[in-house]
Amino acid sequence: MQNFCTLFNSAYLSRGLAMYYSLLEQCNDFQLFIIAFDDHCYDTLLGLNLRHVTVISLEEFESDELLSAKKDRTAGEYCWTCTSSAIWYCIHTYQLDHCTYVDADLLFFSNPKALTDEMGEKSVLITEHRYSPQHDQSALSGVYCVQFITFKNTPQGLAALDWWRKACLDWCYRRFEDGKFGDQKYLDDWTTRFEGVHVLQHLGGGVAPWNNTQYSFKAQGAEIMVSHGARQQALVFYHFHDFRYCIRQVFRLTDEQYTLSQEVIHLIYKPYAQALAHAEKHIRRLNQSIVFHEPLHSLSWVKTNWGRQANFLLKGSYKNYYKQTKFY
Repeated sequence: MQNFCTLFNSAYLSRGLAMYYSLLEQCNDFQLFIIAFDDHCYDTLLGLNLRHVTVISLEEFESDELLSAKKDRTAGEYCWTCTSSAIWYCIHTYQLDHCTYVDADLLFFSNPKALTDEMGEKSVLITEHRYSPQHDQSALSGVYCVQFITFKNTPQGLAALDWWRKACLDWCYRRFEDGKFGDQKYLDDWTTRFEGVHVLQHLGGGVAPWNNTQYSFKAQGAEIMVSHGARQQALVFYHFHDFRYCIRQVFRLTDEQYTLSQEVIHLIYKPYAQALAHAEKHIRRLNQSIVFHEPLHSLSWVKTNWGRQANFLLKGSYKNYYKQTKFY
């Protein structure tokens, strides 16, 4: 059985559910442990009675160490602080032989077992950002991305996890300081600091806005194939970084700095928009009044000049801004 954990609050509720339903579609045997970061999120997840899911409240999860760290962290910084502790908590509370943390804004397009199988006898799996040259932020944000990270319940796995957990309790902020940034820069030297660390090689794990231009994509049966040079593998998950709900029923697919091809929008973002709509329907059946996303993003970037506005009005899209109806 594959064990996963994640954490999110109501502002990521539709995203987290979309991620869960994609796991349900792609995996035969898994358990997802969700730490709900507010009461609305917790109550909704319990009310949905999700299969293969264990919902954990903040009250159950938070230790005295975490509560102490929480005092001087922003909400985002605290989520980063909690990532390693969430894996630690799940492994020890539920006696798991391994646990993979997954970001709530992923969507799975095929079975992630292909990624964890690649570890072999290694105890830790980490994924590189694989930045495209024009977006390389390795020096600031880190070589590796916490998006999908696995630890086995072995001496090597727990040694790395405990070191990371304690480091994040001590310092985890949204600023660059002494070679640190959030929870992510800590991973930069793990292949030499710890034994048993495997860096993911599979092309289909970790495709994201910052690297998608390196690849070509095509549908092949029920799968989306990712190609880089002569290599081709099935897309396992995509990271929908900086996706935003906007005013006037608009989505910003990602930050304006990133380029998305039409094939990426059609093959990857359209299914994601539909997955969000599916999740939203389940939420609304249970609770019509709950807000399941962040405060709505403005369209100020589109309104910067008349050309952008005219294109958007005529086509229903401009750059990374799309009317939701374009996907349904």
